[in-house]
Amino acid sequence: MNNLKVWPHLAIVALVCAVAAGVGVGLWMRHEQTASAEAIPNAARIQRVEGEVALNNSEAVNAQNDQWIAATENQPFSVGDRIYTRDKSRASLAFTGRNFARLNPNTSLDVLALNDQRTQLALRDGSAVFDVGYLNSGDLFEVATPYGAVDFQQPGLYNVGIDNGQVLVSVLSGLAQVVGLGGSGQISKGELLTLVGSTAADAVLSQINGRDAGYLVDDYYGYQYPRYYDGRYRDYNTYLNDPYYFDPYRRTVSYQYANSYIPGLSDLDYYGDWQNVNGYGNCWAPRVDAGWSPYQTGYWYNDYPYGPTWVSSEPWGYAPYHYGRWAFVGDRWYWVPESVNTTPAYSPALVAFVPLAETTLAGCRLDQATCTCRTTTTQTGNLNT
Repeated sequence: MNNLKVWPHLAIVALVCAVAAGVGVGLWMRHEQTASAEAIPNAARIQRVEGEVALNNSEAVNAQNDQWIAATENQPFSVGDRIYTRDKSRASLAFTGRNFARLNPNTSLDVLALNDQRTQLALRDGSAVFDVGYLNSGDLFEVATPYGAVDFQQPGLYNVGIDNGQVLVSVLSGLAQVVGLGGSGQISKGELLTLVGSTAADAVLSQINGRDAGYLVDDYYGYQYPRYYDGRYRDYNTYLNDPYYFDPYRRTVSYQYANSYIPGLSDLDYYGDWQNVNGYGNCWAPRVDAGWSPYQTGYWYNDYPYGPTWVSSEPWGYAPYHYGRWAFVGDRWYWVPESVNTTPAYSPALVAFVPLAETTLAGCRLDQATCTCRTTTTQTGNLNT
């Protein structure tokens, strides 16, 4: 560790610390959320899974702490969920179309709040990289730890970890503030804060070792963008001069046609094409075989509090199945998003259930006994909620 020093800009502010500590440490220790029809939280996306990753919805009715399910790609998650990666396993999460996290092996992360202005998480064990591409004025993106809450105050790349009883916060780019029981202060780009307790005396600030920082940045972008990343950020100074080059908003055409809040937009360019369709505007069509139709490849599961939810096995299959609607025009299916300036609304699936003896799914027939979608998609209209 280079240039060790006691954190010089810790400020003890009683009221602020009391509130922030309650939000940070308190959220880490315990939380209660009650979902209702009037206030259903947003959903986020499990973007990639490498190895053994588990999901636990602790908010579901009668849920037990040992009721874990295997997490899969394109699976939604939301408030009350906990995601756990086992040894030699990692997972990439998309909270929006521009804000992401990569969980490293042996990491446990809780979702405490998730809405348009507030993302609050709790890191219980392990480490994670948080890639914050966009923060509007007044937005909160916070990670609670045992010794305080880490608030990301600017777009940037952050590494937060728990190691041998210490909390380590690296600001690879951006600006963060840590608030605990003993004080608060900012961590600037290129700095590492080590917390060994919850008082001001327990905080040590140092400069990030350039080699270590280059490894972290290179490893993250190599995992997040394996098709595009060229290894340029092994040199940390190169990254510091170009920290937002891999923000998908700046590289991906799909963000011109749909609201950047939608998770999964960054996949669409690679797997399909945009076209102006008469009567529908700009629509996206996947590059698939002739005769393809939605809701053929994947599975249904009952996701609290949303109900029957579709999880696609197609690598692009998150945004088009949970936002906007599907339309069959000419001889193919198109995904029709809401306009860029429209606030997107998450749906567990862009279909409607009809209460018949054998449940009909507007475009698919769902066998209640096996909960598998038969490939009997109609080609005469739209799929929407």
